[in-house]
Formats: sequence, structure tokens, C-alpha cells
Amino acid sequence: MPLKTKNEHLEKLLISQLPKQEVKEWLQEFSAPFKELIAYYRCAMMEVATKFNVLSEELSLEYDRNPIETVKSRIKSIESITDKLLRKNLELTVENIEKYIYDVAGIRVICAFPADIYAISNALLRQDDVRLIEVKDYIKNPKPNGYRSLHLIIEIPIFLHDEKRYMKVEVQFRTISMDWWASLEHKIKYKKDVAHHNLIEKELLECAEIASDLDERMEQIYKYVSTEKE
Repeated sequence: MPLKTKNEHLEKLLISQLPKQEVKEWLQEFSAPFKELIAYYRCAMMEVATKFNVLSEELSLEYDRNPIETVKSRIKSIESITDKLLRKNLELTVENIEKYIYDVAGIRVICAFPADIYAISNALLRQDDVRLIEVKDYIKNPKPNGYRSLHLIIEIPIFLHDEKRYMKVEVQFRTISMDWWASLEHKIKYKKDVAHHNLIEKELLECAEIASDLDERMEQIYKYVSTEKE
């Protein structure tokens, strides 16, 4: 290719400045391997989602409530993947995506209470085909903006027709209030031309702390009611 590096090539591709022939060459070189890799991530994502569906079914039978409210899944967009590789000064290759991008496949588990998050995450990690790669506990150690969630990077095997292959999946655990705060914070934060930015950041942080306090109080009320029933 006439460009000096694939990163340079990619940057021009992303802003639609490449001639058609070079776009065609880029697609021929990267499209098929990329699609294959994404298919593997989808398989891994389905495997993890199935694990939570099984846990949900089991817990629904064993207890008077289900600590798992919802399970959501997503595959990171090609734009997000390429942006992340560029920020890391890495070439666009399937090898670099698999080696350096841990959150291509994502599962979000919404729980009722903070204690449920740790119970469900521990149940997942006890399964003998799950490898824990990384933990980021933003519940015990919230981000400066107030964001709370438990993030796990895990590896699980997918069974292809001719091999067993381990794939990484990011699993995020949130309570209902953590999830709605994060969703609304995202909508508000990325509004263009927002005035009084510092004031809004302060308000969002205060809302996160109120939501956290609400989680704790609701959990205490539930424990009290459960004890009364016994």
C-alpha cells in the first residue's frame, strides 16, 4: 500500500478520503478476518449470557425473588474498536484487537441490590471454565464523576468445529439505580455546547451519591422485611 503505516491508512479511511481502489484493498485485507473474529466474540457473548440465564432460572426456583433483573449484551462497533487501537498507537489487525481490546464483547447484568452483584459475580467466577483476567470495582471505589459498577474481564472457551478457543468478555454488574444514573449521565454529558459544565458535573456527582445511598437504604429495608417474615 502507498501509505506509510496501516494506522495512517486507517485514519484516512475513517474520514472517507481514500480512493475507491484503496478502500477495496483495505476491505479485502481486513474485512474477512475481522468478521470472523467478531463472530467468535458473539459466540463468547452468547455463552456468558447463557450462564446468567441458567443462574437466573436456578435462583428463581430457590428463592422468593430473582437477584438478576435483566441481562443485556452488545458488540463494540468497528468505529469504537478502531478509535481505541489508534489511541493506543496500534495497527489495525485482528491480532491486536484480540490481544489489546478487552471489551469487544460486553454483557451487562442489572441486579436489585449491591449485595446481589457480589453474589452473582462470585457465582460466575466459581464456574471452572471461566478465567478471571481483570477486576475493576467501581462500587467500592467509584470513579471521580460518581460512576459505580463492577467490571470483570473474563475468558471463556467457545467450541468451534475444529478447535476450542478462549475469548475475552467484559461483564459489567450494576444495580438498577447505578444503571439509570450511568445512562442518563451519558446522555447529559455528551450534549454539545453545555453551559456551566463544572456545575453540571457537581450535580451529577451528587445524584450518583444520592442513588448510592438509596441502594443502601432499599437493601436494608429488604433485609428487615425478610427477617420479619422468618
